[in-house]
Amino acid sequence: MDESVNPEELEPDVQGLTRRELLKRAAVVGGGVTALGLLEIEPALGAGRDKVRWISPRGTLDVMDDFNLWVPITLGYFKRLGLDVTLAPGDASGNLAQVAAGQEDMGYPSPGVLTSSIDAGIPVLSVWEQYPAQVFDFVLPAKSTITSPKQLGGKSIAVDTIAWKSIVDPMLAEVGVNPKTVKYREFGPAWVQAVAQGQADAGLVWEGLRAQLIGQSSTFGSAFALKFLVGSKWGSKGPSNTYVVRKADLSNPKKVDIYTRFLAGSVYGSEFARANPRAAAQITYGARAALQQLISAQVALVSMMQLASGYSVFRRNPPHLYGWHDTAAWTRYLNAISKLGQTKQHLTAAGVLTNSLVRAANKRADIAGARRAAKSYKLNSIFANTKVPPGYPL
Repeated sequence: MDESVNPEELEPDVQGLTRRELLKRAAVVGGGVTALGLLEIEPALGAGRDKVRWISPRGTLDVMDDFNLWVPITLGYFKRLGLDVTLAPGDASGNLAQVAAGQEDMGYPSPGVLTSSIDAGIPVLSVWEQYPAQVFDFVLPAKSTITSPKQLGGKSIAVDTIAWKSIVDPMLAEVGVNPKTVKYREFGPAWVQAVAQGQADAGLVWEGLRAQLIGQSSTFGSAFALKFLVGSKWGSKGPSNTYVVRKADLSNPKKVDIYTRFLAGSVYGSEFARANPRAAAQITYGARAALQQLISAQVALVSMMQLASGYSVFRRNPPHLYGWHDTAAWTRYLNAISKLGQTKQHLTAAGVLTNSLVRAANKRADIAGARRAAKSYKLNSIFANTKVPPGYPL
């Protein structure tokens, strides 16, 4: 599949109905399309849907990370919200310059990229904390004697690009390690292999990818043997990647409505996964043919579960909402990176993020419908034989 594609063309609407059939049924009940409970704001016949161009912080879409978007795409829920959603691969810059220039609508950068971009004058704002916890981990050679990130002082850390320094430095500072004592080594896409081969003491990875690497370790044995220091387990309180839009769009009621609907679709996808994680994994895995050549269905499920349990942190706990930014955690983070000199100005939470769309998006989502669809979704023979891993609360 072309990496920049309108994925809604992959499958028909989940109801399997044409627009004409929907209109006929609406006429029978005398209440319009919304009375059917099938479409929320499907545009009038002949009208186009509102476009949302979402861009990944990765150079590929062949990951399980975006299951919350693939589910509403494949089941036609974004269509029912009147949206034409396009996903595209991006790069480590977060592509926020393109978002600000109107070439894309929504980016998904790491906190370091987001803050450095805002510090440089790029007018964007985070509207959705997709993973409201620490998503980043350290990977080590299996024989490493390192048991804590506190031991990384004076060590070498493998990265794909030196831009990842903005991610790692605050993590090190959080445990009392001076980032200036660390030697960063760029290996490009082979950074994890470099760690496995002992060319660096540690490397940066993240949840979801961790499951894939464990799967590869099982396949390739000692040649790819690894272990991990999981960020959330060693107590890191740092924020993670967020959905980011043009700041000016938040003064435009039409744009606010479009983004609220998009985020409601993300809630739908996450709730579908909570109710039937194997079904959500099957949909995502099935949408990316290349991913099927990289990992097994079981590894795909574990990868998704690692991410899903992070995405739903605030769904399970107060304020019981997807997408909520913890402003206290962000303030601590902003203070830390200011002290590190990552930003020239001392950024405030209000200048980086807003929770103004979060409650409306959660309320707008058809959560009951997502759970019904998930429970009735038929698994294929491959995913019917997968096992939901323990230890990942949804």
